[in-house]
Amino acid sequence: MPARTITRIIALGAVAALSMTACAKSGDTGSGGSGSKDLVISTDLPLQGSSATQSDDTNKLIQLYLDQVGGKAGDYNITLKPYDDSTAAKGAWDDAACAKNAVDHVANTAEVAVMGTFNSGCAKIEVPTLNNDSTGPMLMVSHANTNVGLTKKWDTGEPDKYYPTGTRNYARVVTTDDYQGQAAATFAADDLKVKKAFVLNDNQTYGLGVAKSFATSAKAAGIEVVGEQSWDAKQPNYTALFQAVKASGADLVYLGGIYDNNGGQLIKDKVAVLGDNSKVRLFAPDGFTGYDDLLKLPQAAGMNLTFAGLTQDQLTKAGGASVKLLDAFKAKYGKVPQGSYPLYGVAATQVILAAIAKSDGTRKSVTEQVLGGEGITIPQAESVTGKEIKIDPTTGDTTAKDITVEIVKDNEETFVKAETVQ
Repeated sequence: MPARTITRIIALGAVAALSMTACAKSGDTGSGGSGSKDLVISTDLPLQGSSATQSDDTNKLIQLYLDQVGGKAGDYNITLKPYDDSTAAKGAWDDAACAKNAVDHVANTAEVAVMGTFNSGCAKIEVPTLNNDSTGPMLMVSHANTNVGLTKKWDTGEPDKYYPTGTRNYARVVTTDDYQGQAAATFAADDLKVKKAFVLNDNQTYGLGVAKSFATSAKAAGIEVVGEQSWDAKQPNYTALFQAVKASGADLVYLGGIYDNNGGQLIKDKVAVLGDNSKVRLFAPDGFTGYDDLLKLPQAAGMNLTFAGLTQDQLTKAGGASVKLLDAFKAKYGKVPQGSYPLYGVAATQVILAAIAKSDGTRKSVTEQVLGGEGITIPQAESVTGKEIKIDPTTGDTTAKDITVEIVKDNEETFVKAETVQ
């Protein structure tokens, strides 16, 4: 979402809370599972715009996984319900849609946990409402949120302001932007031999965070940061912006943000003004991964990307649970899932199902299995990532800190190297 003050985020949460209260008065709110043997888990993803294909593939892959495990979590019968947090008008995730979804999650009587969101800004809107659920808190496990402040001290009031009850209800299976920015800066300095970087951001929660992390880490790695600026997603072109970058003498441009925010035009204008990506390097985080439209751009060739995790090819090399699942997907849909996040969507679902299996079927109990006691661990042999998934019950963060560096080559995201950040 475009950068907003803390007051704006709190206001959205207040509106959602009031709506939730209204639902309670009308008799629509649920009892958080009530120990029923028939439970619902949901996904909360942008199903319209540039992210639509990757999100749709995530839903399909999760459903295939549920089919493979017989729709069961311990003694409970599990049904999947997808939610859309985007709008056609925006073509991307939308703050009002996220606020409404949070209320709807709480109001759905059988729903006990949410897999999502894809965008960190959306999570920051939804988590406080789920946290305030009188039958919960209600659990959210994300496969793609990388903004640091959701779980660790970052911006003012973070992360405590997202947990008004004082009890955490949010976890994730990918690492955070402080590590992603660090890995990108290290690669830029050591492998690309960059001397001067100009850092751009899309003025949204995720973009601001990852740009900040890259800039800080770049300076520590000996790269001079010669400029930092936001780009406006509504601008028809960025020629003037890149003229300023050119004047700075930068030999790398970092795009902190998401492709949905006019990333295609940004890439085109970068190359038009500064030359191809072998001359002045172009680098972006995982907000630019998994987009067919980006890969079709001739101007994207040679662009480096980072991804907070491991790619599908890396995850399947060792065999295991992911291979059976992806084979089933290819057999049914005639292709592999787009992007690397769909498998992490299943990984997040594995955490949710393990929590349900250990619980008494109520929202409160499901959340307590992940954010309490020993937390949840998915053994390597069962994990669709091919690696142990361990959630720290005190923070909700995963212990796996894998970052992949890619390059756009022949209209594909091509693996360069993987880094495990300590």
